[in-house]
Amino acid sequence: MGAQDISWLNLISGYALLLIPIFIFSYYKTGLTKDMLWAITRMTIQLFLVGVYLEFIFTLNSWLVNLAWVLIMIAVTAYTVTDRAQLSRKLFILPVFISILISLALVDLYLLGVVLKLDFIFEARYFIPITGMLIGNTLADMVISLNNFYKGISKQQTTYRFALANGATRSEALSLFMREAIRVTMSRGIATTAVMGLVSLPGMMTGQILGGSSPSVAIKYQILIMLTIFVSSLVTNVLTLLFSCRNAFDSMGNLRKEVIR
Repeated sequence: MGAQDISWLNLISGYALLLIPIFIFSYYKTGLTKDMLWAITRMTIQLFLVGVYLEFIFTLNSWLVNLAWVLIMIAVTAYTVTDRAQLSRKLFILPVFISILISLALVDLYLLGVVLKLDFIFEARYFIPITGMLIGNTLADMVISLNNFYKGISKQQTTYRFALANGATRSEALSLFMREAIRVTMSRGIATTAVMGLVSLPGMMTGQILGGSSPSVAIKYQILIMLTIFVSSLVTNVLTLLFSCRNAFDSMGNLRKEVIR
């Protein structure tokens, strides 16, 4: 048995919940009402367009189309991460794109091919939702990691230059900032993973249970998804920092002025 359908009238009635934030925003004069309504409108339009397209690619189930869709998701994510981290798009979009691509090739395909043992790794109903979850959950971590790393170096130029002056290689001088960026970013992931057993039902498990899967099956998928999200986030962040350093520093080891917008 699949999930119960939602009529258009009932869907529209769900928007009535927005009266609560509208009242709160208006009462405290936050000025957020217009932004919220615009965000909700964009979200609604985007999801309907994605829904129409996913119906098409799920039916077609072509590995070429599925892979193209994932590459588009990665490109959009790379742009979004660079933009939110306020870093140079010219210097960072490609390293971020390549890092996500390599991470997905390692983690995502391992999950689908080795763990789930799918006959067709690019099966649309597995490949696209799982890949989307990995990318979506990695996005915020990448912004935090890049911000912490490059703004940390920018604010602590003396510490960085002191290490170089004392004979450290650029990699050795950057290890302190790398360690801090990884620690701050992955501490969030560890905390999320630790409590996911208590809060997972309202999250990813809900879709499977509503779709007719038993709780035991949904739990197994939840565990695998959480493991892959954590590993994918770590691999992507480390690769992004390593790859982006090639463009972020000049031949003398100085942080380029145009790195931070």
